[in-house]
Amino acid sequence: MTASTALDLLRLFERAGIEVWVDGGWGVDALLGEQTRPHADLDVVVLVADVPRARELLAEAGFAILREWLPTALAVRHPDGREVDLHPVTPTADGGGDQELFAPDPPFHYGPPSTGHLDGVEVACVSAESQLRAHQGYEPQPEDRADVLALATRFGLPLPEAYGTQP
Repeated sequence: MTASTALDLLRLFERAGIEVWVDGGWGVDALLGEQTRPHADLDVVVLVADVPRARELLAEAGFAILREWLPTALAVRHPDGREVDLHPVTPTADGGGDQELFAPDPPFHYGPPSTGHLDGVEVACVSAESQLRAHQGYEPQPEDRADVLALATRFGLPLPEAYGTQP
């Protein structure tokens, strides 16, 4: 997926009045202000209340359900290969949101969104701190290690334990 394609999808949500925060790999790249690696999909945080509208919007645009793990996540794919992964959250008092996870895990808390840039365009995205917390609890892949190191270095944040120590 290209940055242009990701931006087109974000504009689709915007035109429908659905607020989303860029998450995952594109979220990392938005925080860094540049594309650092290829991305297969666009991950977005969306309010639980907006999931039905987002689902309908994506269906009207030709997307079909790939994985339905609601209330935790919903992934869709277009016949042309574009994929979108929705991460529903319930708003919290701090301006962030809580994503329900599979039992027995507690909800994942996203702090308030940050501002990043995709291809020079300003976008709302998941904060660096939330990104680093989201990269814990599983065996990191090489792209996870690169993303985490880039964020920790750029924002002066400590590496999560599974990622070693600062260089």
